Amino acid sequence: MSQSAAPAPLPEALAAIVEDFNALGEPDRLQLLLEFSEGLPELPERYAEHPELLEPVPECQSPIFLVTELEGDGGGNGTDAVVRLFFSAPAEAPTTRGFAGILHEGLDGLTAAEVLAVPDDVSDRLGLSRAITPLRLRGMGGMLARIKRQVREKSGA
Repeated sequence: MSQSAAPAPLPEALAAIVEDFNALGEPDRLQLLLEFSEGLPELPERYAEHPELLEPVPECQSPIFLVTELEGDGGGNGTDAVVRLFFSAPAEAPTTRGFAGILHEGLDGLTAAEVLAVPDDVSDRLGLSRAITPLRLRGMGGMLARIKRQVREKSGA
């Protein structure tokens, strides 16, 4: 049987977030997750007034919606386009908002190619598996999968 490979590298900002979580004990990790929930930016007016433009994430226990935009030369097509992320998550769901805040801070502003290269196990790397139910962690994976699918479709990758 072969040895397992080293985990796939994360983009710099996301790697720093994972490192911050893993430097803390479990109670402090939950506090950090709550801080990310508080830092999630509000939706811009064009989405706040048209929530039907956002995609639901049914894998999450709480209602959360997201949309991606690609910016750059040529109208934002291609894998060099810059990805912008927008989330709508209720304040009453701080765990879900926290996961959205992590993905926003870790991925917003990266190129489409960088976002598409993000490994799917990011939620597992945060060290929250003993404090957060697997169902909630699966919700973060669902957000990432939908982000990557939208970026793939919009970039033509």
